[in-house]
Amino acid sequence: HGLAEEGGASEGPAAKSARTAGGAEEAAATGSELYYEEGGLQRVRPYFHKYAAHAKGRWVGRTVFDVFSREFRDRSTGYYEAAIERGLIEINGKRVTKDAVVQNNDLITHHIHRHEPPVTTQSVRVVTETAEGLLVVDKPASIPVHPSGRYNYNSVTQILETTHGFKKVFPANRLDRLTSGLLLVGLNAAVARRLEQGLRHHRIQKEYVCKVAGNFPRERVVCDEPIRVVAHKLGLNCVDRAQGKPSLTEFQWLCDDGAQSIVYCRPKTGRTHQIRVHLQYLGYPIANDPLYHNAEVWGRQMGKGGALPAVAETDGSSAAGPDKPSAPAEPRPTKMVGKRDDDKCNETWRHLVARMAEWKDKQNQAEHDRYAAAATDGSGVCGVCECPMMPDPTPDELCIWLHAWRYSGRGWSHETEFPAWAQGAAALMDAVKYRPEDGSLSPSPSPSPSPGSN
Repeated sequence: HGLAEEGGASEGPAAKSARTAGGAEEAAATGSELYYEEGGLQRVRPYFHKYAAHAKGRWVGRTVFDVFSREFRDRSTGYYEAAIERGLIEINGKRVTKDAVVQNNDLITHHIHRHEPPVTTQSVRVVTETAEGLLVVDKPASIPVHPSGRYNYNSVTQILETTHGFKKVFPANRLDRLTSGLLLVGLNAAVARRLEQGLRHHRIQKEYVCKVAGNFPRERVVCDEPIRVVAHKLGLNCVDRAQGKPSLTEFQWLCDDGAQSIVYCRPKTGRTHQIRVHLQYLGYPIANDPLYHNAEVWGRQMGKGGALPAVAETDGSSAAGPDKPSAPAEPRPTKMVGKRDDDKCNETWRHLVARMAEWKDKQNQAEHDRYAAAATDGSGVCGVCECPMMPDPTPDELCIWLHAWRYSGRGWSHETEFPAWAQGAAALMDAVKYRPEDGSLSPSPSPSPSPGSN
């Protein structure tokens, strides 16, 4: 999306940011006109959005057309030629020709016609609002908490401010876009800070429910394997006993159908993807998790017990078997060179990261092919920006079976209804849920050690 990678400022659908040959004009959609439902999904009417960035060193001395057509290939050269001519792309706030040369410290702006991905039609529901400024919100799967990437108005914060009338909201915890459940939100920054401190110091307890592959053990299971970020840009996290951060999650079987199990989860720490990573390590990944239940990335063992996918030998000998870990399980050497794990990935993780990157590239190519197919006959092309329309997500792309069910502290608790995929287990929660008065699960049998912990 042009300068999306450089950051920028949204002018919103009501701002004077739609540049045409005749000058600026107001985008039409505001307020209740912004959102609409079609095809079983909530959609945002396309709007103009301004991205801005100062010229990078490698842009200096090149024409503005060359910079956009070579650096930002998500749109065609024909689009960029027309956008420059119409004044959608400017330098230092002025219209230019395609042959204008970029100079050092130039401010380049791109007024792009933005198409947000659609999300579920399930409402962002306010569970509780207190006089002290606490908002407890039930977030549907598919909606990100904050604006990010291609999502802006189809985010929880924007929906709360745009359709629920809250002036400003400050989420204290985050849920992945595909995860559903409770969010604790402050109506001012001070309340949000107190909530964040309560979560950080474990004064607020979190309880989840999920659906995993396989028959989960009937007894209580505790996983305390440390977790690290292996590739930040890919969102990849793994168990790593050498350099992972302390992590602890309690699990309790609720019911199963012989192939999949509904499991209660109580994370005691707050690592990214903690529940998903620990379940994968135990050998019971969330059944529809595209990241951690993915044989194309993890191989046949699917990361159970920390097994990495096989790595082909570089000396011409035969490759390791598909179920053989590619590194010793106890412990793996994981010394990294840079601060960011994905900046200088060592050999232990390099093969896994490469497989994940290859898989993501395939997903991006598949999406590109869907765009191209939609544009073949012209019916799937936007009449304003002449770009292919975004294909709708499939049902499998709207959620994973992980739900933040309940938050509680001493003397209080808030919970939400179970999602449809876990309705049969709702009546079983009273026997296992956290008891704030005594600080424990009920009942609390002796924990079973997680695999590899002895």
